[in-house]
Amino acid sequence: MIPPPELIRVTHRRIACDGSGDGIPGALGHPRVFLEIDEHGYVDCGYCDRRFVLVGGPADGADHAQLPDIAAGASPSGDGS
Repeated sequence: MIPPPELIRVTHRRIACDGSGDGIPGALGHPRVFLEIDEHGYVDCGYCDRRFVLVGGPADGADHAQLPDIAAGASPSGDGS
């Protein structure tokens, strides 16, 4: 697996991503989406692939190249249920 392009540590389970930051103005990012970090301790933005990791959660300090992508709203089983 390939590690995510950018890893951002956060302190709240519900976060917003608009693709801006690191010198990228908001107008050049993507539509703002709200993401919810689940029991895995991280979530990936479906637009820009940034990975948001909950500080102190199960994925904090993990080898993210070995973790699967978890997009917002995805179920742990991957079957949509």
